[in-house]
Amino acid sequence: MIAIKDTGALELTDKFSVDESIALQLDLEDPLSEYRDHFYFPGNSTIYFDGNSLGLFSKEAEQSLLKVIKDWKELGILGWYKPKNSWFYFGEDLGAMAAPLVGAEPEEVVATGTTTVNLHSLVSTFYHPEEGKCTKIIADELDFPTDIYALKSQIKLKGLDPKEHLILIPSNDGRTIDEDKIIKRMDDDVALILLPSALYRSGQLFNMEYLTKAANDRNIPIGWDCSHSVGVVPHKFDEWGIDFAFWCSYKYLNSGPGGTGFLYLNRKHFEKEPGLAGWFGYEKARQFDMSLDFNHAKSAGGWQISSSNILCSAPIEGALSLHLKAGIHNIRKKSIHQTEYLIYLVDNLLTKDPYNFRIGTPRNPAKRSGHIAIEHDTEARRINECLRIYHNVISDFRPPNVIRMAPIALYNQYHEIWLVAQHLKQIIDEKEYEKIE
Repeated sequence: MIAIKDTGALELTDKFSVDESIALQLDLEDPLSEYRDHFYFPGNSTIYFDGNSLGLFSKEAEQSLLKVIKDWKELGILGWYKPKNSWFYFGEDLGAMAAPLVGAEPEEVVATGTTTVNLHSLVSTFYHPEEGKCTKIIADELDFPTDIYALKSQIKLKGLDPKEHLILIPSNDGRTIDEDKIIKRMDDDVALILLPSALYRSGQLFNMEYLTKAANDRNIPIGWDCSHSVGVVPHKFDEWGIDFAFWCSYKYLNSGPGGTGFLYLNRKHFEKEPGLAGWFGYEKARQFDMSLDFNHAKSAGGWQISSSNILCSAPIEGALSLHLKAGIHNIRKKSIHQTEYLIYLVDNLLTKDPYNFRIGTPRNPAKRSGHIAIEHDTEARRINECLRIYHNVISDFRPPNVIRMAPIALYNQYHEIWLVAQHLKQIIDEKEYEKIE
């Protein structure tokens, strides 16, 4: 079922069955099973399938948070200047830790701000519309709303109308975006492209390499919101030639609610002037010169705006250590296997009448991220509530008809996937959803 080669590579097979024994056997042979005990679960016997929205708290994240609290208690302001693990360089240090997960050099990644603040910072750096020529931004109509809100405001700040200058690539099916449609729209009037690495409803994973090459060939800057992929999918930012990226740390990276975000800047852009300047982006060796002339650090760190939020950043250190130890490629392989198993169970137990569930996520593993969209046309919201109230399963609902489920490789079991399928079956068999208003 699952085995580790001498090289440490995770090998998986797809000999699935609806029998419970198969799920139990998969768990026995799971080489990543040891990581489950590193996490805290909310309540007894909770099946937590919402790690694509908020990852669970790990013991390592707790330890790194407590370490910062201890330093604050014992050192006060001197925590900024201690010789080892100085808060002054915390954002850069965490960026260097995260860099292997995205295929970047250490100085190209920094932990700073939040997802939308980093979007504003990077887009304001790269979006310089030329009157009568390159003025448009390409995005897609299925992107998470905050990205669209931010893009519209950036266009307005340039004195332009988003209705005219923001191009939202339409979906053919309400679930996915045709990548060739995006490329077809890469015309001479486009100043910038901003896309999500994965769609938040369906989990469609874009071919970032393919789309980035098309943008590069046309000399159009391209950036990516990787909030729904970093930590569950390996990336190769430098190899693919992307210009910039940003992502949150509280989903697959398990940093905690509102955890500090990350941004990536390709080193070829280090000399650019940050669109939003702030003193923590100043050249570190001279930051306390307090000059009124801004000289930004020639690294991703130059795009920091405010002082690092140390308490919100602290859990990232411990959380990242688990990802690095387990290996992002092993995490990805197990994630694909677990989502494949969930799809198999839905297909074989829950698609026919009276269940009428269906999968709204691409079936090709290369085209999906870490969660599965299970659709139910009439009762998705109430079914999701039943899972939580009557079966202690935490998943989430996205309008109009999607229940999102994310088996997380570091802490979810195959048997939990099997149990969730049985719960969905029971909710329909016994019409439990009718108890929900």
